[in-house]
Amino acid sequence: MSKLPIIGITLGDVNGISIEVIIKTLMDNRVADYCTPVVYGNPKIISYWKKLMGHNDYNMHIIKSIDQLHVKKANILVCWDDEVEIRPGESTENAGKYAFKSLELATKDAIDGKIQAIVTGPLNKHNVNNQLLPFKGHTEYLAQQAGTNDFIMMLVSEELKVGLVTGHVPLKDISSHITTDLILKKLRVLNKSLKEDFSIQKPKIALLGLNPHAGDNGLLGTEENEIIIPAVTAAQKENIFAYGPYPSDGFFGSRQFEKFDAVLAMYHDQGLIPFKYVSFDDGVNYTAGLPFVRTSPDHGTAYNIAGKNIAKEDSFRNALYMAIDIVRTKNTNYKLSEKPLPFSLPRKERFRIDF
Repeated sequence: MSKLPIIGITLGDVNGISIEVIIKTLMDNRVADYCTPVVYGNPKIISYWKKLMGHNDYNMHIIKSIDQLHVKKANILVCWDDEVEIRPGESTENAGKYAFKSLELATKDAIDGKIQAIVTGPLNKHNVNNQLLPFKGHTEYLAQQAGTNDFIMMLVSEELKVGLVTGHVPLKDISSHITTDLILKKLRVLNKSLKEDFSIQKPKIALLGLNPHAGDNGLLGTEENEIIIPAVTAAQKENIFAYGPYPSDGFFGSRQFEKFDAVLAMYHDQGLIPFKYVSFDDGVNYTAGLPFVRTSPDHGTAYNIAGKNIAKEDSFRNALYMAIDIVRTKNTNYKLSEKPLPFSLPRKERFRIDF
């Protein structure tokens, strides 16, 4: 087995900032000291963005199959020969088509064990989703392809780790989706991930309430007493250190989250708004519970700045670092690399390394 994990990188939306942050991250050749990166896409698209960014002198190793990898360079795997029209800042049907094609091929290689992790470039769900291809997001697609229901969407930074009970669900439907069994299932996956992926031996997990003031003893809603508290009690019987539910406004406002290793939010915005407020530039999206590692930057396509060469690569670079770190934590074969990972700095600096 190679000493370096092979990390697949999906192209994302060709009209957004995805390729810009990928190039900015991979331009530092020292990345290849810690992994073998493989971008799933087409060299012509990379060339377009290199020229737009003024980096014509940067080159990737072009391959047509994984067995042609150059272990000391960034690689681009040719996934199609079509000409793709690029319109920075615009949402187009073609952008969605090729973003999905890149994701589809990388996912197949991950499931087949040809790559150890996927770092997904941001795409636009609206131009991917259609009648023939219902697409709610990376997380749901990857879990479906991997054939698992035991997964959780996590947002991770040094300051805060947030998991979600429900993901891309309309606000009006959230209450009907939340059950004691679902919360307990997500708690188990989150607890296991904190132990196995982040090396936290006895993780403490805070659960947020669904209603204002965590229901105020039933005055503002019954979900806390009837659903969430029974899930906490059941989790504690399984030796999961779960606590709550806490009113989310006071919990984040008073920075109570600093006392816990992770937070389990009931729905998307309840967890992601405070997370992005605290860690927008360096946060990472992680899908726990898959048979392979998947990370992503915590931002979207950012059409408003696409093509202006001003996008920050911090979150994408951190996503790549975290993918390497988790692969190495899960598989000791990858701890044999001659060079130590840049994560050897104190935890406070983790995921924030500038070469």
